[in-house]
Amino acid sequence: MIVKEYTGNEVKKPVRTISGVTPLAVVLKPKKCSHGTCIYCPGGSDVPQSYTDKSPAVMRAMALKFDPLEQVKNRLRALNAMNHPTDKIELILLGGTFLEYPEKYQDEFIKKCYDGLNECASESLEEAQKINETSEHRCVAMCLETRPDSCTKEGIKRMRKFGCTRVEIGVQNPDDEIYEIIKRGHNVQEVIDSTKRLKNAGFKLGYHIMPGLPGSNYEKDMVNFNKIFKDESFRPDQLKIYPCQIIEKSPLATLHEKLNFIPYGAETTKKIVKDIMKIIPEYCRVMRVMREIPKEKLVQGLIKLDVRKDAETELRDSGIKIEEIRMREIGFNQKGLNKDLSLRVVEYGASKGKEFFLQIVNKDNILFGLLRLRFPDETFLEGLENSAIVREIHVYGQALKLGETGELSQHKGLGKMLLAKAEEISKENSFEKISVISGIGVREYYKKLGYFLKGTYMVKNL
Repeated sequence: MIVKEYTGNEVKKPVRTISGVTPLAVVLKPKKCSHGTCIYCPGGSDVPQSYTDKSPAVMRAMALKFDPLEQVKNRLRALNAMNHPTDKIELILLGGTFLEYPEKYQDEFIKKCYDGLNECASESLEEAQKINETSEHRCVAMCLETRPDSCTKEGIKRMRKFGCTRVEIGVQNPDDEIYEIIKRGHNVQEVIDSTKRLKNAGFKLGYHIMPGLPGSNYEKDMVNFNKIFKDESFRPDQLKIYPCQIIEKSPLATLHEKLNFIPYGAETTKKIVKDIMKIIPEYCRVMRVMREIPKEKLVQGLIKLDVRKDAETELRDSGIKIEEIRMREIGFNQKGLNKDLSLRVVEYGASKGKEFFLQIVNKDNILFGLLRLRFPDETFLEGLENSAIVREIHVYGQALKLGETGELSQHKGLGKMLLAKAEEISKENSFEKISVISGIGVREYYKKLGYFLKGTYMVKNL
């Protein structure tokens, strides 16, 4: 079937799927973090600790009593009503430190998510995953939010068991003195160690960073955020930028006067967002700027949520070259688009391993697709022995249904081109095999390309 690329009429709120997959968020039941409460956290007892009861996703979850099966079914109905494709789903689990919940709850929660996508009940998580490999609504990626100190080897093994492919950790501001002030409950070395373990396991890794925390200022923020990319111990694949706000019921709401703390205003926030964007390398994507905290929940802090739009508009108008992924994606750059494509490879060191960032771009550096290939310095999971690891393959453009062909990037063979190049690089560097951290619903795709399942990875001998 041939379909046109998005023209503005096919789907409601097309930006939700403009990057090539359809996100579906579910929320965990409320649970206090074992380390206590960070001072900026609202810390409610009736909602997950880092969220408020006015967040749209949380409000839906509360209405459904945090039942994962009902949340998935509810979101599928809504996405279908808005004409978004629902056969390639990225499942996103919100609500706190998932690995701190009882293991039985973890297993049952994930199984019910797959059951919701499969539209049938299963006896076990393994059965639900097997069904999902060929179901109508396939889980092609899964994201878990957690803390750096929970990303132990055992924790990582559990996340792979679930089919998780992306992990977001709260880094906030990598400075032990700031961590002490905000009662973070872990140190910078644990950020470094978890970053290395997650990359060596093949995960795509996102950091949540928080400018303007107590104990910091604009200058200190920029020093620490520069360190995130200059120091090989960090170098995340993604960022969420959440400037600190004073939210009601948070410890900071009580302490801010004693600490003489004032959150960044609109101009400082926009300035630091722009300055962070300027230093982000081409392998990193900014997923989001600002949390959706309702103004009635704010004691102090920026209310304006579209600061990113203002910052990006000023950056584009200034002519400053921005390398960050989202500003280069085809979905946000379709006007006057040049379709003469080439494959470029960027090599860099990260967490004692070697990374290859493969990207298909045009002459204007507009991004059509990417692949992250890692040569790890050590392995601890079945399937990764003597293997290079593909941590992500992503082809951009408006998400299409399986079997449909677009005029631009989706379903045009760009993924196969990237994968072939990754195999070539790995073979040239004497690796015996290549492994892919595949979502459950993408296993069939890799099987057709000569890959087989070993452990939780799709593997191919070279």
